[in-house]
Amino acid sequence: MDTDALTAGLLQELRATRPYPALSLTMPTHRRAPDNAQDSVRLRNLVAEAGNRLEADPRVTREAGSAVKAQLQRAAEEVDQRRALEALVILADADGYQIWQLPRTAPERVVLSDTYLTRNLVAAKAGAQFFWVLAVSAEHATLWSGTNDDLRGEQTGGFPLTAPHEAPNPQREERIGDTPSTYSSEDARNFLRSVDEKLRAVLAADPRPLFLVGLAPALALLDEVGESSKSAIGRVAKGTTAETTAAELLKDLRPALEDRRKQAASEIQGRLDNARGSRSFAGGLDEVWAAVREGRAGLVAVEEHFQQTVRVADEHLEPVDPAGTREVDDRVREDIVDELIEAALDSGCEVAFVADDSLADHGRISAVLRF
Repeated sequence: MDTDALTAGLLQELRATRPYPALSLTMPTHRRAPDNAQDSVRLRNLVAEAGNRLEADPRVTREAGSAVKAQLQRAAEEVDQRRALEALVILADADGYQIWQLPRTAPERVVLSDTYLTRNLVAAKAGAQFFWVLAVSAEHATLWSGTNDDLRGEQTGGFPLTAPHEAPNPQREERIGDTPSTYSSEDARNFLRSVDEKLRAVLAADPRPLFLVGLAPALALLDEVGESSKSAIGRVAKGTTAETTAAELLKDLRPALEDRRKQAASEIQGRLDNARGSRSFAGGLDEVWAAVREGRAGLVAVEEHFQQTVRVADEHLEPVDPAGTREVDDRVREDIVDELIEAALDSGCEVAFVADDSLADHGRISAVLRF
């Protein structure tokens, strides 16, 4: 599954207590060759490690261990490397499994517990910039789901739509005179009203930033006959067809997406600057961790690829070398940044991912405090 499938209800279900052992396997992956050649080997090694852990754990009965191993093996065989992103997460228990492909890297881990490890899913969901794209003309309308730099055609809410075509009527055209312009015809107006109605329903059910792609007359008529287009944060005046591919559409969208990213980054930076001026600012992993735990953080800004392994000592975080933490130590947190993000979101805090090195002077992570 992809991160856009992680609803609040599903997250609550994944966090529910389960019969021990609930197994969580996470590992980094690669989108393209030749780097992705190592992914299958790494997965096999982790599956073998998980099997050894299950056999060695005195809390795991032989029946439960065999059932979980069988589900894990099925999941590993089902993994589609063609859909690989930055990380793979497999969740398995005696009754079933789930496979998640994430656009945010995750450490290599095997965890046995009475709940699934969800922090990597939550962090990936928070870092994913979901948006809708409507490609529209007088004859067709397609809806696309966007995540960061990926697009996927959607068949939801009645999309894609194709305008009904009537057979030519020469007598009618002779009475009218000239054949009406494509975008001045009542057929086009009715079609775009239908597009607007269905788009409003999609946005109501799943609110996201909206981008519009189409020729200027099509976008103007959509504005005139409906309401949904008025919320669009970006427009691309480029014609499309029902056969336009995701790659072609993404190429046309990139300038608008980049403008939106710059605008969002500027807004976050402005809020951090204001917080520094009003002494409601926390900088660095230790300070932000404390603020989140105390419920004082209103906004956490973190660099996109910031990761840190730490040891929790006396309520503080001490950075450690991941290579030197192979021994079992309950105080060591391999993915403290993702854990912090999950805790922040659970407390109602806003989380924003910013460009690498943009917070270099503040320990790669900062927060605006509520109090």
